[in-house]
Formats: sequence, C-alpha cells, structure tokens
Amino acid sequence: MVGCFCPCHGCIDNQIHTFSGVQLREACAEIMRKQGREEKTGGAKITPAFNLPCKYVLHTVGPIVHGSVTKKDGEQLVSCYRSCLELAEQNNIRSLAFCCISTGEFHFPQELAAQIAVKTVKEYREQTNSNIEVIFNVYKEIDFNIYKKLLGADSKAEK
Repeated sequence: MVGCFCPCHGCIDNQIHTFSGVQLREACAEIMRKQGREEKTGGAKITPAFNLPCKYVLHTVGPIVHGSVTKKDGEQLVSCYRSCLELAEQNNIRSLAFCCISTGEFHFPQELAAQIAVKTVKEYREQTNSNIEVIFNVYKEIDFNIYKKLLGADSKAEK
C-alpha cells in the first residue's frame, strides 16, 4: 500500500503516490501500522487523494502471477474489484476509475484480467442494484482495444 520505491519507475502505483504527494505514503503507512500487517491481496482501503484531482484513492493489492494464472490468482483479482466497489459504496462514492489491476509488474495476462474486471463489475452492479459509474482507465493501446471489445460498441470508449 505504501507504493513503489523504485525511482522513475513507470508503474501505476508509483505514479499515484508520486502525484498525490508524500501525504499518501504517510496515510498508507499509518493504516498498515494500525492493522499491524501489510494489506492482504484482494482487500481494499481508502485514503484521501491529497494532490490528485479526485477525493479519494482506493488501494488494492492485486495478485502477482508467477507462470500460469491459477484459480487463486483469478479469485484474488475478483476480490480486488469487489472490495473496491464495496468500499466505494460504503463511502457514498458515485464513480470510480479502475486501472488494469495486476497487469503490469504483477504479470496478470491483460485479456484475462480485463474479462475478470468487466464481469466482476457487471455482476456487482446487477447483484446490488448499484448505480456506481465505473471507468476502466487504460494506459496502453492494447488495453484500450481489449476493453473496447469487451464493453461493446455502445460503451463510451475514449483514449
């Protein structure tokens, strides 16, 4: 939760922590101090966004894939999305943007991760009658094309 500590590293975690300011690392470290451990894979926590142009940052720890994707990896990725959605609802958040959880440095295959993300969000919204607006925020052209295909022609797809 405290972010990447590799200087100039391009991962999303480093970007979020860099642009939100040092206060975010401090807030995350305090959460971990209070709970007495690092955040478990698939869980979620919320902090203020500090210098980012939003109110909150929802933090989740995605699964790290070593070799082939396991059933547990898939279940943990589902839990990441569900935990964030539930936390957003608990905090009256009406919209949230998801990055491609675990697909970068954690090596979850992009197509499968996107399928899990879209399916999990759709199921959550159906099961809970939620009206939360979800944006899948992508960085790479390949991810943009994957999500555009999965969400269909009716979805709003912008780069």
